[in-house]
Amino acid sequence: MELLQLQYFQTVAYTEHMSRAAQQLHITQPSLSLTIKRLEDELGTNLFIRKGRNIQLSESGTILLKHVNRMFMELDNARLEIQSQHERASHTINISISNPRFLSRIITGYMHNDPNAKVHQGIRMKDEIISCLKKGDIDLGIAGHVTADEEIESYLLVDEDIVLVLPLNHRYAQRTELPLVEVAQEPFISLADNREYSEFIRELCAQSGFVPNNMFEVDSYLLTEIIQMNQGISLLPVSVCKQLNLHYIRIAGGSPTYSVHLFWMKEKVLPPVVTDFRDYIMEYYHNNQQLFTLS
Repeated sequence: MELLQLQYFQTVAYTEHMSRAAQQLHITQPSLSLTIKRLEDELGTNLFIRKGRNIQLSESGTILLKHVNRMFMELDNARLEIQSQHERASHTINISISNPRFLSRIITGYMHNDPNAKVHQGIRMKDEIISCLKKGDIDLGIAGHVTADEEIESYLLVDEDIVLVLPLNHRYAQRTELPLVEVAQEPFISLADNREYSEFIRELCAQSGFVPNNMFEVDSYLLTEIIQMNQGISLLPVSVCKQLNLHYIRIAGGSPTYSVHLFWMKEKVLPPVVTDFRDYIMEYYHNNQQLFTLS
């Protein structure tokens, strides 16, 4: 087995599509298919199973991917240790988050502490973040409700209170709390381009026995205007409400919370600048819990 073969295999495993993998690797699809076939012949097993137009890992492929990820991680560890030994460690931090608000006010604060640091931030879905961590494309990730994974270290930053946002002239606006089922027939306003949080809200409403009637899907600032026009209600993290000065009340029957996690690879040696930034994020959330809670 050659490193190039294993790199090609890893890319195919995460894209689950030969054509897309070939595009990412800047090679032709026949060349990529031949490389994978030679690797399968060498191992004496099929690494992928066809599923419609896509492919997915076989049991053998799943085993190989786990070891390939670990092998590339160890090679990356060796590179980082060598760089540190020669005082050439990079000052670049690669982090992906599923929602921009997770790093609101954090990056600028950290840059005052370390002006030489360079933060490269990406916006991805949780599953994509996990994949990028395992491939070594990023150092840190932040997302909600992280799935347990033996290769990933996870740290709970906050369990943020979710509240019901109402227009000031709404018939329930003067209530201090309200069961979610009472607004089951109301038009809901959801946040655009945030599938992770939208899925969480759908599950929350399902627990109260209804599917939200999403009339609008907008960004957070347009959401404010629509609520003020008495065009709908919303379920939002309390920190967003405080930031945008929205009128909100508590959800009765046990206030729901949205967990936000910071995570990284368990066995990966992180550069000092990354561990410093990781610790800074943890400290920020610890010191600012009042922004994320009703109390």
